Amino acid sequence: QVQLVESGGGLAQPGGSLRLSCAASGFTFSRHPMSWVRQFPGNRLEWVSGIYPDGGDTYYADSVKGRFTISRDNVKDTLYLQMNNLKPEDTAMYYCGKLRRGGSYWSLWDEYEDWGQGTQVTVSM
Repeated sequence: QVQLVESGGGLAQPGGSLRLSCAASGFTFSRHPMSWVRQFPGNRLEWVSGIYPDGGDTYYADSVKGRFTISRDNVKDTLYLQMNNLKPEDTAMYYCGKLRRGGSYWSLWDEYEDWGQGTQVTVSM
């Protein structure tokens, strides 16, 4: 079955960096757009970043543009999110999501077929 397993979260200081990973299995990773979505305390969801199957096109929310970088390794079936210059407002649970083949509406949750279990990111002194 499909599995998406995030890792790499933790505690970081403001201005610090973290690298999230999402190991995928149970489906043809290279055929699906993938995305990072975060959930804030209070359960508000925010799309963070998305990447097309070949990795050539990447997209970012304005709140993270210039600080976060999404990438993927279609040999290792792994999605990444490099987060630099972290801010306290980045504190959230981060989920990787698998969109349907051909999907492109990053913030339309119906586009998503599967989710990981999440990894917590906390940015604090």
